[in-house]
Amino acid sequence: MTDQRIEGLATELEGKAQSGLGRLTGDAKLQFDGKFNEVKGKALDAYGRVIDGLDGLVEKAPAQYQDKARQGLDFARRKPLLTTGIVAGALLVLGSLGGRRR
Repeated sequence: MTDQRIEGLATELEGKAQSGLGRLTGDAKLQFDGKFNEVKGKALDAYGRVIDGLDGLVEKAPAQYQDKARQGLDFARRKPLLTTGIVAGALLVLGSLGGRRR
């Protein structure tokens, strides 16, 4: 289990507690912050699941590519937001290249 999954679970639980406390006290800001933390925690958990899945793929990769793949995963663990931005940008570029021209 990656650090992102552990942090995600903790953040989600914290958010649920905040949201519940906000409902009990009628504090709309606390409720909003709680919902935000719940979503943030779920996103971190999902990211961690992807990293865990990629760990398994690295082990199955040919030996000459495993070191580079591990370096990429280490970068993704240290910089999750930057990695997500890079992947989203690459998908955007690839999507625009693959579009139909009329």
